[in-house]
Amino acid sequence: MNIEKLIHAKKRFLEQYPGGFDDPQMDEIRKKHKPEKMHRMALEYFAPECFDNPRQVLDNMVKVISRASMVSVFEKPKFRDFAKEALDEEIMFLTMGLKNFLHGDRETGFNMMEDVLRPHKLAKWTLLTICPYYYKPTEEVFIKPTTVKNGIRFFELEGLEYSAKPTYDFYIAYKAAVDKMKKAVNITDDNAAFGGFIMITTEM
Repeated sequence: MNIEKLIHAKKRFLEQYPGGFDDPQMDEIRKKHKPEKMHRMALEYFAPECFDNPRQVLDNMVKVISRASMVSVFEKPKFRDFAKEALDEEIMFLTMGLKNFLHGDRETGFNMMEDVLRPHKLAKWTLLTICPYYYKPTEEVFIKPTTVKNGIRFFELEGLEYSAKPTYDFYIAYKAAVDKMKKAVNITDDNAAFGGFIMITTEM
């Protein structure tokens, strides 16, 4: 990791947005992404007791993904169509995967979700990470491919090689890198907001 580049990126970011993520210029971005509203929704939809009803959890995943500003407009209807036609076994394993990811064994949960979505060509980084991120925005990372690839290249993150095929090993390695970068610049606790910092500074 190139710490000098990271510190310089923070300086350039604060020159453009003196108040950081509380800067008035960020108001329009907040209105678009609605982070607080999406977090409250996820807390309501994916609390441990909700998973007694797998069909409802899947319907709630559809609602969250459909309203997620960070998910591609091409991926939303595909996930919605999958949810309409999903077999009972698929619903059970997908929702149990999300429960494990959020409330139990994260690796088992990640792999369960990926296993269910892969045959439908829906095992995408964005779809796998959006609900966990909204539930735990300061802990879980949202992986947006272009931003992640640019961040790895620009900040010279050693040992990280992006692949379009989601793997738990990459997720954990990238999460560790983000945690280290966040600590170094202390600009936001929110992981998607930090992704915004990466996106903005790598495109300046």
